[in-house]
Amino acid sequence: MKKLLASGLGLFLFISTQAQVKLASIFTDNMVLQQQSEAPVWGWDKAGSTVTVNTSWNKKTYKAKVNANGKWLVKVSTPVYGGPYTVTISDGNTIQLNNVLIGEVWLCTGQSNMEIPMKGYKNQPISGSVDAILKSANSNIHIYTVPHSSVTEVQENSKPSEWHVASPEFVANFSATGYYFGRLLNEMLHVPIGLISDCYAGSNAEAWLDPEGLKEFPEIKIPAKTDTIKAVSRTPTTLFNGMLNPVIGYGIKGCIWYQGESNYDRPDQYQKLFPALVKRWRELWQQGDFPFYYTQIAPYDYAQLPPYNTGGKYNSAYLRDAQRKSLKIIPNSGMAVLLDVGEQALIHPSRKEPVGTRLAYLALAQTYGIKGFDYASPLYKEMTVDGNQATIRFEHAENGLTSFNKSIQNFEIAGKDKIFYPAQAMISGSAIIVSSPLVKEPVAVRYAFKDFVVGDLFGTNGLPVSSFRTDDW
Repeated sequence: MKKLLASGLGLFLFISTQAQVKLASIFTDNMVLQQQSEAPVWGWDKAGSTVTVNTSWNKKTYKAKVNANGKWLVKVSTPVYGGPYTVTISDGNTIQLNNVLIGEVWLCTGQSNMEIPMKGYKNQPISGSVDAILKSANSNIHIYTVPHSSVTEVQENSKPSEWHVASPEFVANFSATGYYFGRLLNEMLHVPIGLISDCYAGSNAEAWLDPEGLKEFPEIKIPAKTDTIKAVSRTPTTLFNGMLNPVIGYGIKGCIWYQGESNYDRPDQYQKLFPALVKRWRELWQQGDFPFYYTQIAPYDYAQLPPYNTGGKYNSAYLRDAQRKSLKIIPNSGMAVLLDVGEQALIHPSRKEPVGTRLAYLALAQTYGIKGFDYASPLYKEMTVDGNQATIRFEHAENGLTSFNKSIQNFEIAGKDKIFYPAQAMISGSAIIVSSPLVKEPVAVRYAFKDFVVGDLFGTNGLPVSSFRTDDW
């Protein structure tokens, strides 16, 4: 908790002269600042006054003049990982932040599958959570949750919250995907990890964008400031306003994202909207193309949900395909494939450890440069046709493919008539040979292209192949 320090003038004088200086909600005891960076620290005070910030790790003093809007900001130089340290902020009266660590900070954001806590939602479990929560005490993992807020006016600050040191009490209520991600990073990097959960169940992507980020999507209606919010997590700009804008600029290493379920019925739009979101966030953060790793949504029978649409592009495979294609558009990104963890009757798969772990694989390899392990799922690369056989080749399959000695059931093949038939599929090294006696001249192949499906093709590394289609029908 932030502590106001007396200056030796007595309790009465202390209470009657409390500092005007105020910090943004995200700056509290136990926070983690990104190592080897110029980490912004900001808040508010009386316009024209001067605020000083002292950092114990380098004994430096930073000064900021409060602008006409009452805001101040300094950038503090952080060393290599370490701590605990203190940060002291003063305008004559003082706030001291204790147990501050320097390490690696990651933003964990999206909708319910990122938000669902380690203890699970009511009647919706997280596999293995009791054991993981029990063993979660770790002074080098600190967690912070941005409180829910959906508003039509952009906010400078979020609702109050606090950084916590990982322990069963607090980890139980923190993002399961985020926690498993951070736990593996801490284990492998041996540095403090800061995790910021900024999520809202049921949210669509446009709720996390500002009007500037949505200007290329005129079909998306931006609410007026006086509008009533009827869908708190699905109204464009409202979560950006209340939950994201207040933390934009906080020093991070990168972002992990689990979202898309609430956009599943608009895959063509999402193929442009999602990369636009990443681009806009990076512009606003002013940290360049920071790492952005995301999950491909897990298979689920979406026809169970109102308005019970079926057929055509009411098939989440199209959204998964939009996410797959986004890898080519979004620089410094990676996608964790979840084709083997979906549950037909539950949109929140209980197995969250593989999700966080696969995201961590991407970060450990691509961001932190750890070599020697096969970290990515095979992805469709190209198709060639020879007679009645189509050969599918993959990226990230240098060590080959496997079905774990089970028959491969999820391939379909079509000719010029665009009618898909179940196909025979045979592994040939790092490729798949696909055919059907009903298709003499193959034109297109699809794999696991259903709303709900259980993937049956994997890299030799055990990571599932993404669903894909070679057509654009």
